[in-house]
Amino acid sequence: MPDSTPVVSVVIVSYNCREDLRTCLRSLPSDVEVIVVDNASSDGSVEMVRAEFPTCTIIRNESNLGFGVANNIGLRHARGKYALLLNPDAHVCDDAVEVLTAFMETTSDAVACGGSLWFPNGGLQQSACNSLSLWAVFCEQTLLEKLFPGSCVLSPYWLSKRHVGERGTDTSLQVLQVMGACLMMRRIEGRFLEFDERFFLYCEDTELCKRLSRHGSIWYVPAARFLHRLGTSSISSRHRSIAYYNRGKELYFRIHHGRLAAIGCFLLDRLGALIRALAWGATATLTLFSVRRFRTQAWLFLRVLAAPIDPYPPRADSLRS
Repeated sequence: MPDSTPVVSVVIVSYNCREDLRTCLRSLPSDVEVIVVDNASSDGSVEMVRAEFPTCTIIRNESNLGFGVANNIGLRHARGKYALLLNPDAHVCDDAVEVLTAFMETTSDAVACGGSLWFPNGGLQQSACNSLSLWAVFCEQTLLEKLFPGSCVLSPYWLSKRHVGERGTDTSLQVLQVMGACLMMRRIEGRFLEFDERFFLYCEDTELCKRLSRHGSIWYVPAARFLHRLGTSSISSRHRSIAYYNRGKELYFRIHHGRLAAIGCFLLDRLGALIRALAWGATATLTLFSVRRFRTQAWLFLRVLAAPIDPYPPRADSLRS
């Protein structure tokens, strides 16, 4: 009797993204185990999966538990040799899942890998990274990484575009992190490492990759291509999204580098919000507040600047130790 254990289990966390989720599920190969964990969507996502994809395992949470917690629930149900964490707005191109699987099969020291993510217009997204450092946060918040995107010194964090380059390459690259939007990992001592549940959204993949790297290598595999709409499965409020992202960085530094580093990251994040609020506010003033986008951006970063130290929703707070 053949072994019914799947080689790959695909875990997808959804939140009010029914159409993207449908496209994502249709793009998956037929021989993978699919586990959808829904964070209390109200758009009919669960009903759509049950009606159109009856072989999928669907788990419905009573509330929005966040990205990491929901993925952990899916990982505990996964039976595969490898788990592929995939955002619902990331759709498989051609044989991308098979390419990642083959890479893991032939690279014995690899504990994780991720494919290349592409915008619908054909542009390459940044999805592979160096170590998250205070210098990287400084370059991000002072806009140095925007002004000098090709510089290894002033744009030290992201690697994807520098590696692929304008000519393109399918050569795999060992990195310190790949994005959780497309992350394949193998079992370690019989189980999948899980996300730290103190995070709600953003940077939990950075923290997970930090722990994964203690067990082996992490790779960026650009030959495995995924179309990523980027952000359609995220929260709709932009200022909360930025506040969650900043909090995720600060929590990462507190866990791995101590309280002083976390305070330094917090100050840099607020400095970045202040720089942007002043810049957009000055632009709005020069145009006599006639341009809505300038006013909106100034107000956005003022709200980020005034965000609570811990902006996570109550459910996320209750999960913290």
